[in-house]
Amino acid sequence: MQVKLTPRLEKIACLVKEGSRVADIGTDHGYIPLYLLENKISTFVIASDVNQKPLESAEGNIKDFGYENQVETRLGSGLETLKVGEVDTVIIAGMGGLLIADLLKASPDVVSNINTFILQPMQAQEELRRYLIENGYSIKEDLLVKEDHRIYEIIVVEKGKQLVDKEIFYMVGFHLKDNPLPLAEEFIERKIKAFSKIFEETRGLTAESTIEKNQMALSKLKELEEVLEWLKD
Repeated sequence: MQVKLTPRLEKIACLVKEGSRVADIGTDHGYIPLYLLENKISTFVIASDVNQKPLESAEGNIKDFGYENQVETRLGSGLETLKVGEVDTVIIAGMGGLLIADLLKASPDVVSNINTFILQPMQAQEELRRYLIENGYSIKEDLLVKEDHRIYEIIVVEKGKQLVDKEIFYMVGFHLKDNPLPLAEEFIERKIKAFSKIFEETRGLTAESTIEKNQMALSKLKELEEVLEWLKD
C-alpha cells in the first residue's frame, strides 16, 4: 500500500527537510504524516486536529499503514497540542491566513522553538505575509502549485528579518520568480483579471467608498502589470 497525495499536499510534504521532527496541524486524514514516514523524510510526526472525526480517520489510516509507533495523534486547537521543543518543523495547511496567524499568536513558547513553518493559506495570503514579517519571520520560499483549476500558495518561513522592497510583494510573494514561468504568469494574470473586474464595476460611480475602491483597483492593476513585465525579464 502506497500513500498518494494530491499535487498540493505532495508539494507541501516535499518541502520538509530530511530528518525533521514534524507536526502537521489540521492533519485531517493524516496523509502528510504517512507520506513523510513512508518516504523516510521524517522519523517522527505529530498529527493534530481540532476535530475528533478527522483525527479518528487519521488514526485508522496510521494503523492501516503500520506507523502507530512513529505518529502521535493529538486532539486540540493549533499548536496548543505541542510541547516546547518536541518538533522542529510545523505544517499548517488548508486554513485561512488570518486563522494561521491567530494560531501562531496563541502559542508563543512553542513557536519560538520551531525552526521552520510550512504554511498553505487558502485565503488572506497577503495578510499572513504581513503578520509574519512584522513579527520576526523571514519568508524563505513562496511556491505555487496548481491543482485542478486552483493555484495554491505555499509559504516557507524561518525566524529572521525580511526585506520588503515593494508593497505588492505581500500579495504576490517575495520569491515569485522561483516558480515555473507559465504558472507564475497565470497566477498574476488571474489577479489582474480580478482587479480589472473591480475597476470596471466601480467606474463612474460617485459614492466616496466606491471611488476609493476604484482607485485602489487601478493602483493594483498598474503594480501587477509591472510584476508581469518583471517576470518576463
